[in-house]
Amino acid sequence: MIRGKSVSVVLPTYNEKDSIAACIRAFEQIDEVDEVIVVNNNAARGTSEEVATTGAREVIETTQGYGAAIQRGLREAQTDLIVICEPDGTFNPTDLRKLLAFMPECDLVIGSRTVSNFIWDGANMDWFLRWGNWAVAKLIEVLYNTSYLSDVGCTFRVMTREQADQILQRSTLAGSAYGLEMLLISVITRTKMVQIPVNYHPRVGESSVTGDLRKTISLGLEMIGVTAKMWRRRGKIRAGFPVPARPDDSALHARVSER
Repeated sequence: MIRGKSVSVVLPTYNEKDSIAACIRAFEQIDEVDEVIVVNNNAARGTSEEVATTGAREVIETTQGYGAAIQRGLREAQTDLIVICEPDGTFNPTDLRKLLAFMPECDLVIGSRTVSNFIWDGANMDWFLRWGNWAVAKLIEVLYNTSYLSDVGCTFRVMTREQADQILQRSTLAGSAYGLEMLLISVITRTKMVQIPVNYHPRVGESSVTGDLRKTISLGLEMIGVTAKMWRRRGKIRAGFPVPARPDDSALHARVSER
């Protein structure tokens, strides 16, 4: 708890069996954290056994996809503040305190992995990912006339319960681009938000998205498409109507492993 507000951490897991227990314990050691929720999204065999060695609460989400897992986690969390992070070893849980420091003034605080001083040797942030994130961020700044952004793909975030409800009301995507949809919903609804540099470490194991250049390019193109589509429908989104997913979205996300 911090300043009288309770805090939950939501960790979606698919292929993080070898790192998830250490990640959970690191968050559990942070005094401000009241609860850790693990969303098992058809995770690798042995993941539940690793989670069981910790104090985390595990829930099962069978609809495959990062978006499906995060939406389940946001619904499960009943605290005042909700943290989203990846349990793959890439983030430093103690950076949470940097994000929480801005919560009295903001409804959403987002990490940024593109500051070179915070990118550790071996981290999966090569020039393509770094500049691709930056390019999409600048596109959003121009189209949406929003505040400074440098990283649209960072999944280390903190939000209020009210902000989570606002995002859930307008959510449509189940797959990897959901992190961007969350950001754009927040931009469109004029949420008070800020982006803060966080440490970015080498991943434990290999990501099935950013570990494959073709999938990375495909995801980048999808993110540009989502940015353009949501800009066209920003009036309806601001009013509280979700943007309908394309008919083939569910099939696309079923074919692509999310992390």
